[in-house]
Amino acid sequence: MPEKKQVFEVIVVGGGPAGLMAAGQAASSGADTLLLEKMDQPGRKLRISGQGRCNLTNEADREEFIRHFGSNGQFLRQAFHRFFNKELAAFFEHIGVPTKVERGGRVFPSSGNAETVAEKLANWAAEQGTMIQTSSPVEGLQLKDARVIGVRTRDGETLACRTAILATGGASFTGTGSTGDGCRIARKLGHTIVPLRPALVPIKTRGNTAERLQGLTLKNVSVSVFQDGHKTEEAFGEMMFTHFGVSGPIILTMSGRLVDALREGKKIELSIDLKPALDETKLEDRLLRELDRYGKMQYQNILKRLLPKSLIPVCADQTGIAPEKPGHQVASEERGRLKKWLKDFRLEVSGYLPLEAAMAG
Repeated sequence: MPEKKQVFEVIVVGGGPAGLMAAGQAASSGADTLLLEKMDQPGRKLRISGQGRCNLTNEADREEFIRHFGSNGQFLRQAFHRFFNKELAAFFEHIGVPTKVERGGRVFPSSGNAETVAEKLANWAAEQGTMIQTSSPVEGLQLKDARVIGVRTRDGETLACRTAILATGGASFTGTGSTGDGCRIARKLGHTIVPLRPALVPIKTRGNTAERLQGLTLKNVSVSVFQDGHKTEEAFGEMMFTHFGVSGPIILTMSGRLVDALREGKKIELSIDLKPALDETKLEDRLLRELDRYGKMQYQNILKRLLPKSLIPVCADQTGIAPEKPGHQVASEERGRLKKWLKDFRLEVSGYLPLEAAMAG
């Protein structure tokens, strides 16, 4: 515990990666620094990030990074100019966390262990001179003449400081301590807070199609988003079906924007291109070959050469082609419906899981 009368130059509220980085940098500059973390250890959410592997950053260039943050991305430009992905990788290398690059330019610790990242980061902050105090939830900041002069903990103690940094994160994965405390503290100080909403969250879809496909993972597919009939974005990669809708990497990446659009009252549809490597001409040729070569087989059995097993009944239903029909009896018009469905398998978005289920908020 810090001495009661000690005045810290910097108190950092929140012991996640941002708080640890801020505290470590302040301490390394010579500032007497205290970090307050309400959980029993720092970096609780960091320890489960990236499915326990901790996706640190991406090799994409600065402009692409900013684009992924949408209309609000410009605020990152100055920070990224001073400290970006290469600097981050060098920093982690320096503190004993070598990195590796995987598919899609994603950067992970070579150990593949998020626990290692959290421990090394906390140790580094402490080695710089940061005093880390866990199990210390913060109630608010104390002001005098519009300046911060202290931090009030929930046990009634006020710790004096000259500067305070709020690094409490969002309001997702509440079990890790991320419950929106920083927003509440900032609101009490008079700041205007943009309403929190889920991001990196699974999406609900209308009807029972997703439920029928529950557990199915689709790899190397392209998903396009249509808002009120207009295509707004497209992503390539992996997705999965759940009993209520869809999830997986590309869905989670788009989810924040889907949530915003739903809140604006827009009609949202997802269009899945199941054969993105084939343009319409090549796909037409492929279908003609399959139906000709296996013409005596039932349509549903020919589909096994094109689709995962659980997707076949859905395809048969939505294309309106009788599953038992022999391949050589599939008419040109029916083949056209199949081709369109394979390139434009639609799901209507009906909602999203709550903030508690989100990876960010």
